[in-house]
Formats: sequence, structure tokens, C-alpha cells
Amino acid sequence: MNKLKVSLALAALLMLDGCASERIVLLPSADGRPSSVVVRDASGEVVLSQPYAGVKRSLSTNTPYQSAPEEVRERFALALSAQPPRPSTYVLYFESGGNVLTAESQAALDVIRKEIAERPASEVMVIGHTDRVGSVGDNDQLSKVRAEGLRDQLIEAGVQADKMEAVGRGERDPLVPTADEVDEPKNRRVEISVR
Repeated sequence: MNKLKVSLALAALLMLDGCASERIVLLPSADGRPSSVVVRDASGEVVLSQPYAGVKRSLSTNTPYQSAPEEVRERFALALSAQPPRPSTYVLYFESGGNVLTAESQAALDVIRKEIAERPASEVMVIGHTDRVGSVGDNDQLSKVRAEGLRDQLIEAGVQADKMEAVGRGERDPLVPTADEVDEPKNRRVEISVR
């Protein structure tokens, strides 16, 4: 289980105005995976490892407690409303050997463009990938061409160029591990992360 710092926004922190106490509550992770937060100070440490586990800290003590979703929504409403939207990831697939999207993936571009437009300060990472057919050098180039091509399509659709970065990973990060020279459609892709 990963121990994550409170500053990673997996915990909600409320400083009580004029009081020498605070509350820290571990929120559920977006993907449902287990997480934890270690709260340390001079009086020791408390590990929060279940969703909505909390600790009330004062000058002299740390008191663990179990919160609930309703309490968190009520107590931390202001902090929760200030969080940016969670990142979204889209995977678009290509026809073999080139830079042509499958019909289904082409249709998804409008959804992606709309999400980018709805986020007030969006950042977009476009990462190209290939299957293992061809040389490593050719696949590096093809993955970069795919990523840059999709970036350019998004720019033509109205997305600001300075919001996006495009990179190619070649055949290095396959979704489906294969031997060399295997034509695997799920590895011919571009991943677009919108945050």
C-alpha cells in the first residue's frame, strides 16, 4: 500500500479559525485503489489507511476517528469545491502501419475537444505508441507523428496550442505485451490525458 503525503490532495485538511486544532480525513482514491496517509508530529504518528479515516489534532494530542461521506461533504465543502476536476484519459487507436485513426477513435475527438474547452485551465498530454512491427527507430518516428497529428487536429478544432504537449513512446509501453513483429491493434494508439 502506498503511503502518500497529505499535500497530494488525498486528505482534506481544515484549520479551525482561531483554534489550535485541525482535522485530516483520508478521501477515497479516484480509481478505487487503496491509499494511506501518515500524520506525524511531536506526539507520534497516526496512519490513516481506510477511506474517511480521520485524525483530530490539537496542540497536545492526535485523536483518530472515523468520518463519513456526509460529514466530509458538510465539513469540507469549501475545500472540496476548490479542487480541480480529476484528469481524464482517452485512448485512440490507429489502423495498421500509419497515421489513420479507426472510425470509432475519430468519433471520440469531438468529445475530447469539448472536455478540454470546458476545463478553465486545461493541460493536455498526447502520447503516441506503436505495435512491435517494424524497427525501433521507425516506430519511434511513427509514434511521434501520430501524437503530433492528433495534437494538430485538436488545434484545428480550436484547442490552444500552448495547452498541449505531444510525445512519442514508440513500442516501449505496450498495452498488450507481444513478441517482436507482432501486429497488435491495441498497441497502435495515442493516449490523451486532459487535466
